Amino acid sequence: MEIFIKASQFILSLSLLIVLHELGHFIPAKLFKTKVEKFYLFFDYKFSLLKKKVGETVYGIGWIPLGGYVKIAGMIDESMDTEQMQGEPQPWEFRSKPAWQRLIIMLGGVIVNFILGILIYICLMWVYGEKYLPNENVKDGLWVQDELAKSLTLETGDKVISVDGKLIKKFNQIPIELINGERFVIERNGKKIEKEIPVNFISKLVDRGRDAGSFILPRYPFVVTSIDKNSPNYNSGLQEKDIIISVGDTPIKYFDEAKGAFEKVKGTTTSIKVRRGDATKSIEVQVNDEGKLGVGFAAIPLKDLEKLGYYNLETKTYSFGEAIPAGLDKSWSTLTGYVKQLKKIFNPSTGAYKGLGGFISIGSIFPSEWSAQTFWNITAFLSIMLGFMNLLPIPALDGGHVVFTLWEMITGKKPGDKFLEYAQLVGFVILLALLIFANGNDIVRLFK
Repeated sequence: MEIFIKASQFILSLSLLIVLHELGHFIPAKLFKTKVEKFYLFFDYKFSLLKKKVGETVYGIGWIPLGGYVKIAGMIDESMDTEQMQGEPQPWEFRSKPAWQRLIIMLGGVIVNFILGILIYICLMWVYGEKYLPNENVKDGLWVQDELAKSLTLETGDKVISVDGKLIKKFNQIPIELINGERFVIERNGKKIEKEIPVNFISKLVDRGRDAGSFILPRYPFVVTSIDKNSPNYNSGLQEKDIIISVGDTPIKYFDEAKGAFEKVKGTTTSIKVRRGDATKSIEVQVNDEGKLGVGFAAIPLKDLEKLGYYNLETKTYSFGEAIPAGLDKSWSTLTGYVKQLKKIFNPSTGAYKGLGGFISIGSIFPSEWSAQTFWNITAFLSIMLGFMNLLPIPALDGGHVVFTLWEMITGKKPGDKFLEYAQLVGFVILLALLIFANGNDIVRLFK
């Protein structure tokens, strides 16, 4: 059921983005009186799941869910239909239109993607606002227990102040900023220290696995989530949801402090104090030779930590007018962050290419339960990502066509049809190789 919910959201989001992207080509083509022969969601090699001709255009749904296309007369595109290019150019064909019109037609798809991403982010800010943990409210710094965080030479209690000169305002921004960054500044014992992010940091992140959780965490209290039935403390009086606040005479605020305190009294019986609701209880417990009680611990949601008084979250609401600049800022940070990640992918020394994923990776970012806010957040991100990817100057992508058209506008020389045909073929080979590599990575990770 979980896979079905994720897959349904992925297909819905992908279909919406593809249809609107292709509509971005379709509308200006029609405005410039260019014949559009096909408008397809997904690819229809050999046959279609559904099709209907309306006017001069066949609308349909293909069976290969790798994208979609509009087939514009007089243009070498995904269909690789070169027969029509053998005849004399007709006034309704793409190749007969002025270069500026062809440029607008080719840019239409990415423009729609960027506008869609911006509009979604604006609406999300307007409807839901933002709730987050301000970085400045993490007074006692990070909890460092993950090997990846240790590879950055971070220590428990450190505060990440900035990455590449950019001040970190929201605690949840730290991981992605470190992934995209080169250098960062921390505060340790009142002193600011600049550190360099290792070149192979992303490689280590990928090797760590996607299910490992965040490598940057705030410090958590020691909340008992379960008690092992085989533990000598099963009948000690400890209860689930108890918060350990002292071990002997040592006050405890965070789990990392409790761990050290129990190490000192391992193999003994000692008194601890727990917070249970509004009351404080003293309990005698046995600490084993490993310095453990035989109880479960897990991180708890930030909203619960706020109720317990550990952290103050910030809630920002926006009027529609205020949501516009907030949505634009979110869109810009999403785009620039994605560009930084792409640059690292094309740098072999970072190992970021190992994290490149295909359809399984994209589908897995959707939640296992329906959440409108999360769905639209992911869709906005994918829309901006799709817009930028299509702008890359690779033949077979919109960006490739744009480059050739700009060349024509600047030099006055139009590339020949044969050149465009071969360029399109080369572009397909490049895209196919990337597609196989990305989805191959997914399959390898599944087996791991």
